[in-house]
Amino acid sequence: MLSQKARYALRALVELARAEGAQLTAGELALRADAPRKFLEAILLELSRNRLVSSRRGKFGGYILARAVSEISFAEVIRVVDGPLALAPCVSPRLNYRKCDDCPDRDQCTLREALLRARDATADVLEAYTLADAVRSTRESEAQLAAI
Repeated sequence: MLSQKARYALRALVELARAEGAQLTAGELALRADAPRKFLEAILLELSRNRLVSSRRGKFGGYILARAVSEISFAEVIRVVDGPLALAPCVSPRLNYRKCDDCPDRDQCTLREALLRARDATADVLEAYTLADAVRSTRESEAQLAAI
């Protein structure tokens, strides 16, 4: 399940993407992403450490995306904030793989194949969906609402 922290991170990054290179303060992002400011500031710090956003301190400070909107996938953001996409550690790729604590034999596990397929399908969708896609989708939704 996607954590609230990941939801706030994704919302904030989509808002930065919608700003089209303009710098936004943590307060502006908190309002636009409907997130608690202090919590969002901690999230932005984590995103900055992982080179998803760049920050500038001081009176004219704020945040901008560190890379192009088409280069930042939802999967990358979720992994930074929540960790692996897999539902169980035994279906994570190499770096995060580990045997499940309660499973005596990985090859005999009755759950592993389904969990592996779920992880692969989830990763395929989230790797392909970028901030650019989210901005495009948001703008299309706004245009449809305006036409009503």
